[in-house]
Amino acid sequence: MGKIKAAILGTGNIGTDLLYKLERSEVIEVVAMIGIDSQSEGLKRAAEKGYATYSNGIEAIVANPNMAAIVFDATSAKAHVRHAKVLKELGILAIDLTPAARGPFFCPAVGTTENLLDLHNVNMITCGGQATIPIVYAVNQVADVLYGEIVATISSLSAGPGTRENIDEFTITTRRGIEEVGGANTGKALIILNPADPPILMRDTIYCEVKNMKEEAIRDSIYTMVEKVKAYVPGYRLRQEPLFDGNRVTIFIEVEGAGDYFPPYAGNLDIMTAAATRVAEDFARAMLERTTLETH
Repeated sequence: MGKIKAAILGTGNIGTDLLYKLERSEVIEVVAMIGIDSQSEGLKRAAEKGYATYSNGIEAIVANPNMAAIVFDATSAKAHVRHAKVLKELGILAIDLTPAARGPFFCPAVGTTENLLDLHNVNMITCGGQATIPIVYAVNQVADVLYGEIVATISSLSAGPGTRENIDEFTITTRRGIEEVGGANTGKALIILNPADPPILMRDTIYCEVKNMKEEAIRDSIYTMVEKVKAYVPGYRLRQEPLFDGNRVTIFIEVEGAGDYFPPYAGNLDIMTAAATRVAEDFARAMLERTTLETH
């Protein structure tokens, strides 16, 4: 069926792990790794693997507009604001792994009603959003979530410069995702960087106040959603049974990374690259199907 060409913009931890995951894709072919530091570990690894590498940032794509149909932006929220405009003008789909929120929010386990081929920019929300919004959505499907609050606790060692720079955007974008994708009337998001040694796995607490408490239906919906997320994040799991108290339900999630490039404790980073890979593959299949139809 062929593959859709893609480039990775950003050579930090996220971009490098994404490279490892995309190498296994049946519908996406990585053609380039692009950064701004010629000595970065990401560019070195990409070059060793035989990929084209560039250290002049978005200008590499401007100079080679036919390089790729999809660009994964793993830089920063501030940088993506500029990148989004450039990529749109070039007609290239941007998969945004920053909290810039220039395109609609996407969460693979929740799905979308959007016509994929009409979009030019999609946002992967945040690591906390990818881990918790599916659960808020699952509860909302059967109980009507009036208020959804999430607390994402990650190892401080898995929070690099990009994560720390984007803390404010994290809370704002995740809250929006809880409301717009999860379906809560009102949302709130918090993040905690835990300095424990040895490093802890990513842990998320989801607290929902609901209008229609249906314990069995809520529990079943949560279990079904966990299995959906596990399909692309195998280390995603419930830490214990959901807790019910009056009109409130609390769910505890743990995320262990696949260990492709990150250590397993960095589930917060792993879930972002895994989700971005799954979403990009959906777009790639739609692109390939369109191409097949046009040639017949």
